[in-house]
Amino acid sequence: MGSTTVTKRPDRARAPRAASGARPRGPDFGAWFLVLPALLPILVLSVGPLLYGLALAFTDAQSGRTQPTRWVGTLNFQDLLHDGLFWESFRIGLVWAVGVTVPQFLLALGLALLLDQKLRFRWLARALAIVPWAMPEVVVGIMWRLVYHPDAGILNETLRDLGLGQGHDWLSGLATALPAVIVVGVWAGMPQTTVALLAGLQNTPRELHEAAALDGAGAWRRFRTVTWPALRPVALAITALNLIWNFNSFALVYVLTSGGPGGRTRLPMLFAYEEAFRYGQFGYAAAMGCVMVAAVSVFVALSLVRRLKGDQDR
Repeated sequence: MGSTTVTKRPDRARAPRAASGARPRGPDFGAWFLVLPALLPILVLSVGPLLYGLALAFTDAQSGRTQPTRWVGTLNFQDLLHDGLFWESFRIGLVWAVGVTVPQFLLALGLALLLDQKLRFRWLARALAIVPWAMPEVVVGIMWRLVYHPDAGILNETLRDLGLGQGHDWLSGLATALPAVIVVGVWAGMPQTTVALLAGLQNTPRELHEAAALDGAGAWRRFRTVTWPALRPVALAITALNLIWNFNSFALVYVLTSGGPGGRTRLPMLFAYEEAFRYGQFGYAAAMGCVMVAAVSVFVALSLVRRLKGDQDR
C-alpha cells in the first residue's frame, strides 16, 4: 500500500476588519425635540421656581420695600433655628402627616379588599368611592365646615338627637381642632390610596389564592402569605407619597381653620404662607420652604435606599 501524505492546512490569518467610515454619533436632537414639550413645563413651573426660591432664601427680600434686595447669606436660616413657632408648626405638620396617612391607609386597604370581591353593583361602589378625590380641596373644606358648624352642622344635630350633648365647636376648640381636621384629611385622601391598592390587588394572581384555599388556609393566612407580599411594593410607594403630600398640605387646612385656633393647626406651609403674604417676609419664608424641601428630600432618599436594599435582598 502506498503511504498517504496528510498535508496540514495552513492557518489563515484573520484579516483585520476594515475601519468603518461612519462618524461617531452626536447628540440625538430629534429625541430631545420630542421630549421638549414634556420637559419644558417641568423646567418652567417646577425647577425654575425651586431655584428662584432657593436663591431668595439667602436675601432679605420683603414686600413694599423701596431699597434693593440685599444678599444676607445664611442669616435667615440662623434666625429660623431659633424660631420656636416654626418648629412647633413643623411638629404639628408631622403629627398631621402621620395622623392622616396611617388611618387613610388602613381604611383604604379595607375598602380595596371589599371592592375586590365579586359583589352586586360593584361598579357603582367603585364609582362612589372616588367621589371625594374628584372634589377640589376648597369645596371639601367648605362642605366640612358646614358639617362641623356649631349651631346648624349635621354632626352637632346628630349628637343632640341622640342625647349626647348640646354640640361642640369642633374647629375652634383647642383640643378638637387638629383631630377634626385630620378626619377631613383622611376622608379626602382615602380614594387615591384605595385606587392604588385596588390596582395592586387585581394584579395578584388568583391561582395563588385558590391554591392557598385548597391547602386549608383561612382568610387571614391568605392575606398574610399571598395578598400582602404582592401588595407590599404598592403599599410602600403610596404610603410614602401620601406622607409627602400630607406634610405639604395647604388648601384644605387653610379653608377649614386658617391655622387656628391659637396655631393648633398651623402646618409649615401655612406658616410660610403667612410670613410671605401676611407679613411680607419673602426671604424668611423662602428659607422655611428650603427647610421643608430638605426634610422631604431626606425622607425620599431614605425610602429609595430602603427600596433598593429590599430589591437586592430578593
